[in-house]
Amino acid sequence: MTTKLNPIIQSYIPLVKGIAATFGSRCEVVLHDFTDLQHSIVAIENGHVTGRSSGSPMTESSLKLVQNGKVDEDIVNYTGKSADGRVLKSTTVFIKDEHQKVIGCFCINFDITELVGARSVLNDIMKISEDFQERPNDAKNLNVVSVVLTDLVKETLDEVGKPIIYLSKDDKVMMVDRLDQKGAFLIKGAIDYVANVLCVSRYTIYNYLDEIRETK
Repeated sequence: MTTKLNPIIQSYIPLVKGIAATFGSRCEVVLHDFTDLQHSIVAIENGHVTGRSSGSPMTESSLKLVQNGKVDEDIVNYTGKSADGRVLKSTTVFIKDEHQKVIGCFCINFDITELVGARSVLNDIMKISEDFQERPNDAKNLNVVSVVLTDLVKETLDEVGKPIIYLSKDDKVMMVDRLDQKGAFLIKGAIDYVANVLCVSRYTIYNYLDEIRETK
């Protein structure tokens, strides 16, 4: 474009490069100047996402919004498709001058095609049968440990409120304390079962119990 850019539009150009560099080649960042809607793109990074370059026009859908005056509110996290069918997650932020007149927009188009496919694969892998998802899934232990114990352990885990992988030592000690208060360790096999659930040795459970009882 030969027309001198409005300084406000000009100030967004570093953001175009910065955001694109931060989020990588699947993130197209576009800056539009509404002075010439047929050649509105004044800065663009990763234009391969939609096949556009500097001097290209707005997309047809965005052009209609501008022509119809529907620019009062930014459009955040909407989805669409590129010309070659790739799935996009997009955001459009309208730029106003000192008189609150809309003079351009700043757009992010993130190609999430592969992510959508990965989500489908992960959902399939992580699918759990409803018949078993409510109980610990160690089949060997389920054969020898009572249902009462498994329920006590699940209930106590829910009280702690963290996945087992994120439990600190203090969390585990607190969980053992609560199980002890509920009488869980009076059940045959409880020490080994709780040790297995908490990913520690049976001797660690004994140590936890000693610590707990010494403080009472």
